Amino acid sequence: MKFAHINLIAQDWKKLTRFYTDVFGCQPVYPERDLKGDWIDKLTGIQGSHIKGMHLKLPGCEDGPTLEIFQYEPHKHRTGSHQINRQGFGHIAFKVENVNEMAVRVLNAGGKYYGETVEKEIPGVGILTAVYMEDVEGNIIELQNIKPV
Repeated sequence: MKFAHINLIAQDWKKLTRFYTDVFGCQPVYPERDLKGDWIDKLTGIQGSHIKGMHLKLPGCEDGPTLEIFQYEPHKHRTGSHQINRQGFGHIAFKVENVNEMAVRVLNAGGKYYGETVEKEIPGVGILTAVYMEDVEGNIIELQNIKPV
């Protein structure tokens, strides 16, 4: 058994894909997906479903897992904002060399802060520097660095 992918449902899959390739260096895994027909209706339980998007190689993961960014037609927009403590998908985390420098890249690409940057010694782990941010569609990202004590 092997972990395959994480799926994000986008309002604009191309814009969200650009964000993750530009900011985090994720690499496209072709072909782009353009899925429709009876088989996808049966799989999703949504009649007339049309899915577009692609998979992205995550940094440091040559053979997967991937980040799968899909856009559905018809689609449903979420009401309210994402919440870090809601049931279901919480966030995707990236281990980075410098949390503050990467946060600036996220901001420059249209993301925003969700919380504040913190530094805390975790016994047996090291010194954690971390911040939660949002991508261009409000999905929560954690930027983290752990230095041994």
